[in-house]
Amino acid sequence: MIDSNFLNYSYLEPLNVSRETFPELEQFRQTIIEKNKHINLISKHTEDISRERHIIDSAQIIDFIDLNASVCTDIGSGSGLPGIVLAIIMKHKKSDMKFRLYEKSFHKSKFLKEVTSKFNLNVEVFQKDIFKEKNLSSNIIVARAFKPLPVILNLIKNNFKYFNEVILFLGKSGREIINQASLEWEIKYEIKKSITNQDSLILKIKSLEKK
Repeated sequence: MIDSNFLNYSYLEPLNVSRETFPELEQFRQTIIEKNKHINLISKHTEDISRERHIIDSAQIIDFIDLNASVCTDIGSGSGLPGIVLAIIMKHKKSDMKFRLYEKSFHKSKFLKEVTSKFNLNVEVFQKDIFKEKNLSSNIIVARAFKPLPVILNLIKNNFKYFNEVILFLGKSGREIINQASLEWEIKYEIKKSITNQDSLILKIKSLEKK
């Protein structure tokens, strides 16, 4: 008999996410659904499609990050998408990568701390407004459904003294948004298509300078 978790998360196998990771990703998804009854973690309209819409969508960027990096910062983690998902994957890869999750909401931060403990993850949760933090550093910066691209670029430039790469999720107007940002910024980047939505893009920024 084929494990249902394998079937449900088989999208991730080509991205070198082990099958042993799938049950924990599913457990995290179910934890979100349960907690969503009490606090707003994800839209209730997406609960039925949350596996692909939120977990697999977040997990796909594992194929785009430097697995040898030591620190990854999720600048607006919300319900742990993508920060907790990536931390679960890296735990199963026996990685020492440290995850720093910024979330200014008390209730969401408390949830992040609870799942960090539950899944024994290498995660530190900061209940802080990332826009008020200065002189930050991180090998990798990630954000999903956080702020518009121009806002994120200014945040990184003003609040981070060091980073190697930034990975962001963009919707169907992603290329237009990048072209518009390029009028103000010198951006060295890569893009790839999302595996969960043919109109969406994953953007990986390698360097960023204001024109």
